[in-house]
Parts: sequence; C-alpha cells; structure tokens
Amino acid sequence: MAIENQEKIVEMFNDIAPTYDRANRILSMGIDKTWRKKGCDLAYDMKGDKEIDLILDIACGTGDMMDYWMKRASKHGINVKKILGVDPSDGMVDVARGKFPKFDYAISKATEIPVEDASADFLSISYGIRNVVEREKALIEFNRVLKPGGYVVILEFMKRENPGVLAKFTDFYLNNILPKIGGAISNNKEAYEYLPNSIEGFLTLDKMEKELEGAGFEVRYSKSFSMNISSLIIAKKI
Repeated sequence: MAIENQEKIVEMFNDIAPTYDRANRILSMGIDKTWRKKGCDLAYDMKGDKEIDLILDIACGTGDMMDYWMKRASKHGINVKKILGVDPSDGMVDVARGKFPKFDYAISKATEIPVEDASADFLSISYGIRNVVEREKALIEFNRVLKPGGYVVILEFMKRENPGVLAKFTDFYLNNILPKIGGAISNNKEAYEYLPNSIEGFLTLDKMEKELEGAGFEVRYSKSFSMNISSLIIAKKI
C-alpha cells in the first residue's frame, strides 16, 4: 500500500511539473526564498568548512534549493565540488535540468539515495519530507549518506500543535484559495487540494525532531516562520 501511495504522489508531481514554478511563485509570493537562504546560511555557518565535497538535495523538484546552496556558498567564500539533486519524478527533474544544467541529477526515492556511505557534507529536503511515505526509512538513509558531523536541512509545512487565531486565516487560504489558483494554473485541482490535506496529516515540529533524534541526529536549530506556516530544522549526524 505504501508503494502505491508513493507512486501516486510521484505521478501527481509529474503531471504538475510544467506549471509548478509558475504556480509556486504566485502561491508562495516568494516568501520561501527567505527560508531557503536562512537554511543554507545557518548550515554553512554551523559546519564552518570552506571546502565541501558533496551536497545532496533530496526531492529536489525543479532545482531551486540547489541553486540557493551554490549562491550562498559563493557569498560565504565556500567551494562546493558537487551538488546532486535526487527526485523520483522524471517530470520535475526534466524542468530542473533545463533551469540548472550545471548540477547533477538522479531519479531515485529518498529511501534509495544512489551515493556511497558517509559521502555528503550536507543533505537538504525542502517541502518534500511530507511527501515521503516511508519517512523513517528515509531518515535512516539520510544518516547513512552523510559524513560524521554532516548536516541535514529540512524545510517543511508542519502540522501546528496549538493553532491560534491567525491560523484560521492560513487554513482558509490553504483550503479554499490555494486549490482554486493552483488548480487553474496546473489544470489539476486535486494536486493543490493534496497540500492542505497532507499538512493536516503530517507531524508537528516536536515530533519531527524526535524522529530525527531516533535516526541518529542531534537537532541544532528548529524554528517556525511566517505565522508558523513553514518550519526549518537543522540537525547534525552524530
């Protein structure tokens, strides 16, 4: 059943891939740029190295996070030898290759990353861990591919534990406005109805931290932004 669910999610992203960037720019209003930059900057500062062998971006989608890793490395005076984007969706990776041909790509699941043990300095997954059906298996895989002292950077829409008044406005947007706009752009309303449903069925920030700790990580940074819409977790392999 898990495999069937995962395959359905991949098919959904294949379907919306051609219009994904356009819809995302309109729906996020560019706010995710700040979160992505912060994740890269904090991770680079925590590690403190000026030479990086490999950065893995899992569920890389259309490649934006990979570009942020490279741009922020340049700003910090860091030399990154290789950035590899991994995603099970051919459609999304095709778009990424067109936008960022300088990076490397692999069509693969988050539970089957095609690199050797302890080979990556950083691993990021931006708004993708929620779409991984075998999440705990994926976290163990993240630990496998990271070097000792390597960092995982997770950006995600987490389930809110104690939603306040502002959350009602956010929920109205997610449940009523986002599906209509996203559906009109992509001609796939079901895909944009999936987003609020998947958030409601996902973990709270606290539970995500506990799963990381169970997979052999030490959480070094954890915070929610923009009315708790997005959360950033940075954890170190121990």
